Amino acid sequence: MQQTPSRLVVMGVSGCGKSTLGRLLAARLGVRFVEGDELHSPANVAKMAAGQALTDHDRAEWLHALSAILAEARDQHQGVVVACSALKKAYRNILRQGAADALFVHLQGSESVLMQRMQQRPTHYMPPSLLQSQLAILESPEADEAALTLDVMTLPEQQCQQVISHLQTLSPHAVAHH
Repeated sequence: MQQTPSRLVVMGVSGCGKSTLGRLLAARLGVRFVEGDELHSPANVAKMAAGQALTDHDRAEWLHALSAILAEARDQHQGVVVACSALKKAYRNILRQGAADALFVHLQGSESVLMQRMQQRPTHYMPPSLLQSQLAILESPEADEAALTLDVMTLPEQQCQQVISHLQTLSPHAVAHH
């Protein structure tokens, strides 16, 4: 039976562990990992580094670039794992234009835990001061969205296993074992 490659978007506010889980999942699934933060324009990075929240307009080009990566993977019948905040349903809808079958993995945690994590990574351009603005606009995935919500307090390896198990329930032949 042919495997269906998985296209995953690991989402959530800054500091939730998107990159860590994304890299783990990509390695386990044997697919490409795309760090969404690396695709922000220099203007967006400068704005965030200055403590200014991005607007929908600021994010549009970035979201369309990530959607194009998902579309390329879909068109080439390849899997991919993308780390992207995807805070609003409208943003996720743009990403779904690239791959309607994408599964969103939402990493959710308390503001205090997220703030502590952000303060422990001083080299990242996203200052802890922007966490509040991200939480303010966050729209958790709704029942009509293909999404799996995980607790940020779960160890990344366990999160990875939870995602793999979820993928196997969706399609028992979808997950390659590496």
